[in-house]
Amino acid sequence: MRISFIVSVCLFALLSYSCRDTEQFSTDAGAKLTFSTDTVQFDTIFTTIGSTTLQFRFYNHENNALKTSIQLGGGTNSNFRLNIDGESTHAISDYEILDNDSAFIFVEVTIDPQNVNSPMVVEDSVLFYTNGNMQQVKLVAYGQDVHLYNDSVIDTRTWINDKPYLIYNSILVDSVSTLTIEPGVKVHFHNESALWVLGTLKVQGTAEEPVSFSGDRLDEWYRIAPGQWYGVYRDSSINYLTGGIQFWQGSKDNVIDHAIIENGVKGVQVDLTGESQNPTLILSNSIIKNMSSIGLLAQSSTVAVFNSVIANCGSYAVALTLGGSYEFYHTTIGNYYTFDSRKNEALALNNYYIFEEKATVYPMNVVFGNCIIYGNLENELVVDKYPTEEAGFTYVFDHCLMKLSKSYDVSDTNSFKSIIHHKDSLPKFMDTYESDFRLDTLSAAKDKGSLYYSNYFPTDLEGNSRLKDGKPDLGAYERIEGE
Repeated sequence: MRISFIVSVCLFALLSYSCRDTEQFSTDAGAKLTFSTDTVQFDTIFTTIGSTTLQFRFYNHENNALKTSIQLGGGTNSNFRLNIDGESTHAISDYEILDNDSAFIFVEVTIDPQNVNSPMVVEDSVLFYTNGNMQQVKLVAYGQDVHLYNDSVIDTRTWINDKPYLIYNSILVDSVSTLTIEPGVKVHFHNESALWVLGTLKVQGTAEEPVSFSGDRLDEWYRIAPGQWYGVYRDSSINYLTGGIQFWQGSKDNVIDHAIIENGVKGVQVDLTGESQNPTLILSNSIIKNMSSIGLLAQSSTVAVFNSVIANCGSYAVALTLGGSYEFYHTTIGNYYTFDSRKNEALALNNYYIFEEKATVYPMNVVFGNCIIYGNLENELVVDKYPTEEAGFTYVFDHCLMKLSKSYDVSDTNSFKSIIHHKDSLPKFMDTYESDFRLDTLSAAKDKGSLYYSNYFPTDLEGNSRLKDGKPDLGAYERIEGE
């Protein structure tokens, strides 16, 4: 009896399903779908390079299932591509959607080069035909032609500000060659891509038209996301992670002025001094920010930095290692990295390395004048000096606001001159999350600078006078009251 009952229930369920399978689809001309959006819009897409994937959802709020046919308005000639239920397609017929159910459509776009400098708009629609009704979701993408460099070695040339430059698989400025980049140029890097320099790099931005170096993902989510681009040098045994802008041994006379370098892994790396009386790199009026590792890494090199901000890095903001000669004036080093926990100090100094239990020690000379070195750790300075005096190691912090632990020894007046390091002496930056390191009116860095340094650098990163009131501020920015 029990077995007979179970069989009856199963037969009833099967018959019910069979009836539903043949009768569930509505033919009502008034039945319509609804959508999660009426427009899918892509941020700027570089021509020839595929976009990120966006999605939207369509719903059947009817009490019966529906069949709908879906297609791109542009058909097979469309720049857009659809993926429905895992199938890449431009059209699908009689797609079944159950009552009170929904489904996703994924959209990508690739835009062909148009040989124009200005951005272009590409449009299409996803069309839905349901019981004689036509509905649509608009697709909009903004395209931009680019100068594309793919795994290239280049000789002397100048990049002008007509359209962006896109780097794929890294680019190398050859020895005895110079790459000059004019004001306003935008340089974008794909993942695992970098600018390597054996020769010379001259970045000639201005306050009004800085040169920018960033990743090639332009969606809003990536605006401040670190880790988007970096170089990988490969040989037979190892893969070596390089700086986004990497100066190899022998490179010389490099200048980066008025640049914004952001959202990579390592921002700028300088390896060993070239054969020149000038610094390997002069970095001025520039911002390096949002790096998942190090902002500026210099090894056994000669670097001068002024009127610059190096900020918000997952490791050291600045690491000066294996000795060298370094000068920093009116520079703000601020590390408030929020994308992961950070354990390393904002600034590191080191003059040696140990290999197979043998130390190699290098001479080192470092000067910081009118600078800010701060962050959200208890201590933001580490000096890793080899314990013997095999090589000279001098460092001076003169008129600097610094974040130091209570136990940090600052008794050496040859190294620490007129520094501010009291726990209540705060820089009060405007917005560290947005990397806005201008000073609030109550900043402890206000009016604390030495005129000796400011006379050499009379204007700040934004072109404001430091000398107007006779009391220069520390760091890259002069506080302008009323801002």
